Amino acid sequence: MIYQAGPIKRRRRTKAQIELLNEQIVQVLRMDNPQSVRHVFYRMTDPRLPEPVEKTDAGYDQVQARVVKLRRDGVIPYNWIADMSRRGYFVDTFSGAGDFVRRMRNLYRSDLWEDAGVTVEVWCESRSIASVIQSDCRELAVSLYPCGGFSSISFAHEAAQELNRTVTTYTDDTRDPVVVLYIGDFDPAGVLIDVALQRELRQHLDPVIDLQFVRLGITPEQIAVYGLPEKPRKAGDRRAPHIERTVEAEAMPAHILRGLLREAIEAHLPQDALRIAKVAEESEKKHLDKVASMLDGGAR
Repeated sequence: MIYQAGPIKRRRRTKAQIELLNEQIVQVLRMDNPQSVRHVFYRMTDPRLPEPVEKTDAGYDQVQARVVKLRRDGVIPYNWIADMSRRGYFVDTFSGAGDFVRRMRNLYRSDLWEDAGVTVEVWCESRSIASVIQSDCRELAVSLYPCGGFSSISFAHEAAQELNRTVTTYTDDTRDPVVVLYIGDFDPAGVLIDVALQRELRQHLDPVIDLQFVRLGITPEQIAVYGLPEKPRKAGDRRAPHIERTVEAEAMPAHILRGLLREAIEAHLPQDALRIAKVAEESEKKHLDKVASMLDGGAR
């Protein structure tokens, strides 16, 4: 993308300026998708862009409106925008046992982590972030928990109980360690959310499970290295007084965030685990196809 220095324009946009903003949005999404609307918004606040937007709620609304229009007009595919804020609830029905097996075969996954000796899961502060990293977590077979700010104690308790149930046990006092990778805002609330979450998880985990809690983002080092856009802390917020400038997790470009996450997860996987698992999955799926065909024949 070609940048030019200049002040952010606050006047009402002309038709030509709107078209230029549209082009910027399309180019950003063509290069890196899916992204949440908030991710796109932060890309559009870059003052080096020919047509930047204000880093305000009004600027966000402008980007959101353009994204909606571009999707409705077919300029950008709907799946280029990630959104976990709303989900439907469905009831699956099947025409027979063969149909059931054939459709369920796509859910079959080999256990990537069988020989890893560790359990890894990902927590993030918002559903916006979760929607961007969900496909990577699915591919690498790690659980993903969007806690939506300060997590409810019930949510953290249920997650800990699931770990207590599934983490491999060797002896009465030896179990696999658990690594939690956390992504959240760098602001007075964000730097306390992960502390509270870690405390809640430790409270309910089996004491012999070694919990390794890693703040994957956003960190002060990342803000400096990637030049992430900052804004002043909210006036009157007395939490974490050492935080003077704040950065939302969505300010991290989506492809960089996904790259950091994949690198952190894959560091715990055995070598070639993903490739080996995919080969095994294809073999098992072929077997399930045969089973489905047999069941279809039996139905007739």
